[in-house]
Amino acid sequence: MIESLPNTSVSEVAKRLVSMRQESGVSALGRVLTLVIAASGELDEAAIEAANHASNEHPMRVIVLLTRPDEAEPRLDAEIRVGADAGASDVVVLSAYGAAATGVESLVTGLLLPDAPVAVWWPEDAPDRPGSDPVGRIAQRRITDAVNAGWGGRIAGYSPGDTDLAWTRLTRWREFLAAILDQPPFDPVTSVEVVGSVESPSTELLAAWLELALDVPTSCVLLDRAQHAEGVRSVTLRRAGGDAVLERTSASRADLRQPGQPTHEIVLPRRSLSECLAEELRGLHEDIMYGRVLEQLRRSRAARGAAGTARATTPSTEEMEH
Repeated sequence: MIESLPNTSVSEVAKRLVSMRQESGVSALGRVLTLVIAASGELDEAAIEAANHASNEHPMRVIVLLTRPDEAEPRLDAEIRVGADAGASDVVVLSAYGAAATGVESLVTGLLLPDAPVAVWWPEDAPDRPGSDPVGRIAQRRITDAVNAGWGGRIAGYSPGDTDLAWTRLTRWREFLAAILDQPPFDPVTSVEVVGSVESPSTELLAAWLELALDVPTSCVLLDRAQHAEGVRSVTLRRAGGDAVLERTSASRADLRQPGQPTHEIVLPRRSLSECLAEELRGLHEDIMYGRVLEQLRRSRAARGAAGTARATTPSTEEMEH
């Protein structure tokens, strides 16, 4: 069920939301959190669809906040979706124009579920300091996506509760790499090389994580789109007895090559947006490791800046720049 409320108010939206749930037989009981999707452009149905899929694991209220402060006429339009049109959630789309787009925190607070945690997701452009943003201040979890918006100042502007989907996309890579090191031979890793797309912030994050975890020299090779379209392509762990190489061969597969062993084909599918979002909503506590990896990335960038850097365009180049 979808209903539009043009030129309305937050209180009217809240009342109508209650009545629509009653009419459709949908209860707000069981909702475990409120997810705010903050955007400044057009309505992104892909983001809402991802939230609806994630709601199958985390029943929630989704508030989509679209702000257009440049409009002359102050106005608040709303759209409410419940039932089959909202997955295991209820969805409220708020479009604020002109002066109504100021004080966005007040637009959201009147629709929050009582006594439930709040997460904010910026699918595209995000503030440099999400924790200081008016909406970010009311959230326990603040989710950004460097693939769509770049890092901006968020590496230096990190605060507990921040996370990024570029980090979430690395979960399976990190699991497989940890498993490799848990198996013989147990020779220490002497250096690491990470290769991936220049358009992939996940490549930089994976290199920073390995450098932090292993405390060995780590190079990051960033390839242009003609050489590698997206994401991480390979990780090489160099050891005295030979290199262990985990290399993506397709969108769903990777090969693991180790000395004295046959090549193993591993299922390594690219993660969907809804899968990454659902993972981030499982734990609304601080991701301590993500904060440490961002700090490591900041130090690595500063060291390269002091030494002078150049964009990596071939596998032999060991400098990285995003």
